[in-house]
Parts: sequence; C-alpha cells; structure tokens
Amino acid sequence: MGKEKVVKNRNFLADKIWVLPFAIVGLIAGAILISSFIKAADDHLLCSQGNSRSQAVDEYSATPIQLEAIRHYATSRIVPQQNFDEISVTFDVLKKRAPCNFLVFGLGYDSIMWTALNPRGYTIFLEEDPKWVQKVLKDAPFLHAHAVQYRTQLQQADDLLSHYRSEPSCSPSKAYLRGNENCKLALTGFPDEFYDMEWDLIMIDAPRGFFAEGPGRMAPIFSAAVMARNRKGSGVTHVFLHDATRTVEKAFASEFLCRKYLVHKVGRLWHFEIPSAANINSDDDDQFC
Repeated sequence: MGKEKVVKNRNFLADKIWVLPFAIVGLIAGAILISSFIKAADDHLLCSQGNSRSQAVDEYSATPIQLEAIRHYATSRIVPQQNFDEISVTFDVLKKRAPCNFLVFGLGYDSIMWTALNPRGYTIFLEEDPKWVQKVLKDAPFLHAHAVQYRTQLQQADDLLSHYRSEPSCSPSKAYLRGNENCKLALTGFPDEFYDMEWDLIMIDAPRGFFAEGPGRMAPIFSAAVMARNRKGSGVTHVFLHDATRTVEKAFASEFLCRKYLVHKVGRLWHFEIPSAANINSDDDDQFC
C-alpha cells in the first residue's frame, strides 16, 4: 500500500506540472481578451465613427510577445517557479495597472509570461548570472534583461541590518540609490533605466538567497522600499516578494516593506502596497515602518 501511495503522489505531481503551462496560457489569453473588451467598450462610449471600434480592437489585440508566450507555454514542459495561485496575485494587479512599468529581480522560466501579461508596458529583468542572461536572450531576444552585480552576501544579513540603523545615508529620510556607496544595502552600479524609471510593480524573485555566499535579497528589498517611498506619481507601488517565508526575507520585509502594507500572503509570495513618503503620516523619519 505504501508503494502504491507513493506512485499515486508522483502521478498527481506530474499531472499538476502538466496543468500549469495550460493555466498560464489561459491567463495570457484572458489578458488579451480583457484589454480588447475594455478598449472596445471605452470606444463605444466615446466615439461614434464606424471604423473606430475596429481600430481600437486592432490596437489592443494580441501583441507578438503574447502570441509567442502562448506558443512557448503550450509546447513546453518547463514551468515557472511560482505556482498558479502565486502567479494569480500579480496577474490580478496587472489586469488593473497594465500597461505599466514592471521591474523584476530575476530572469527565468516565467519571464516570457510576465512580459506577456504587461502588454505594451515596460518590463525589465535584472539577473546576477551573465551566462544565464545570454542563454535566455538567445531563445527569447524580445525580453529586456540586464546582468547586474550585488555587493552583499546572505551571511552578512545581520550585520547589514545593524549597518542600516547606524548609517545616515540608509535612513528613510535620506536614502537614495544611484551612487550611494556608503549605504551597503543601496543597489549601485545598475543600468540607468533602473534609477530613471518610476516602477509601478516590483517583483523580487532573485538573486539567490539559499546559501551563505549568495547575494541574498536584502538589498533588493531595501531598494524597493526606497523607490516606493520616493514615488512621485499617483497610487502605491506594488511589491511582490517570493520566498518570503525564509528567515532573512521575512526579517527584511518586516523591517523595510512593513507588515502594515502587506495585503496578500499566498504560498511563498507576499504582496505589499507601499505608499509614497508624501502620503505617509509619520513623525518618525528614522524608521521605514
């Protein structure tokens, strides 16, 4: 009986792996339909010219990247790291915010999907492994990705928290990113667009944070909080942290992204909605939370 149960469990997991690509195809197809219907409805209300609706549908029909994404996931046995429920959290936000500026830490099997779910938006990926960037872009040259270097190691996590509390250039009221060499948690030396763009969504699913010498996600978490607080546009910044149940991720999320801004916890994904500093009523400029 024990052996039969193991076999059944394996078959169940295999079935789940096969189902996920088709679920992703459904999400992308749904995104195409939603954008088409919304635009067509708006056009019906605002315009009366005969050819305007067809022009609107053409404008908001499937993009080449969306069609490529459907082909890719419909024919691939490789699935994204996040499960369907975790993906759906971000998808629900993208349905409301796309086209938007979407920053993703990490480049992987889900990158085509994230780009397709933000049609006509701006999605970039930041990856620590330059060889992996070359490999992925060889197969998907339409993705916008950069190889980046981090200054931290996971084993420094406790020291980095102490450093932040004593370093003035890390404090919420003074923190900045570009060229901030004094604050060890600030991401420096990144591509200009990382600093110049105001990001509506930030996904932290990298760099590696599962061994002592790995970069860890401390600096991306801190930097996401700084960018969210410095937001000039309307609305909040949506920050999605994957593997949030790990010790370091949980501690840094509580310190910088703030439990009071946590709106969803699904699996290993935490979703925060962080207002800009201008919209926060606080007398304590020395704490993020």
